[in-house]
Amino acid sequence: MSSDSDWAPDAEQRVLDEALRLAPETGWNGRLVARAAAAAGLSKGDAELLLPNGAKDLAALATARHLDRAFSRLEGVDPVSLKVRERIRVAVQAKIEGTVDDGPALRNLAGFLCLPQNLPLALALLWKSADAIWRWAGDTAVDENHYSKRAILSAILATTLAVRMTSGKTAADAHLDARIDNVMAFERWKAGRTRWHLGPEIAVALARVRYGRG
Repeated sequence: MSSDSDWAPDAEQRVLDEALRLAPETGWNGRLVARAAAAAGLSKGDAELLLPNGAKDLAALATARHLDRAFSRLEGVDPVSLKVRERIRVAVQAKIEGTVDDGPALRNLAGFLCLPQNLPLALALLWKSADAIWRWAGDTAVDENHYSKRAILSAILATTLAVRMTSGKTAADAHLDARIDNVMAFERWKAGRTRWHLGPEIAVALARVRYGRG
């Protein structure tokens, strides 16, 4: 292993590059991790140190890359100049297109995350993406709205990606617009209601998700 303290980020990206190349043939699994690590020039020990959770860590790296691509696409967009619905629309579109850039490997990754044992990871990664988008859009909510916005956007991200993968960009954009219309209608309804409160058990559980405490 290199003594350079920065070896890990570079190694992660090399392994991920190889994994995306190999996934259509290998599937998203432990074998993929081993083959990708070897192709990236890592020893078995270094691979285990770098990706202790194997294919799950690789999935998290892929999602982080998707977010990086999304925000690269948004570099020329000033969110303050847009209405909130347009901020969310362009950000979701950027995230979806940054994800489908992975090409054929994406189906293997999606299939892996849909396995029952991997659903907690899939939900956590969706929540992280939704949180990043809302923060970019300028959201500062610290009450129940913090959680409802991210939960709703997580669902929008998941379903829009599914439509994009199966029916193409035009269908995905139409689906996204319809879902945003639904959200805006819900927000107008909620604004007209007496302030709503989460039960204490739910509030505690969501706080753990937000702050990463067990």
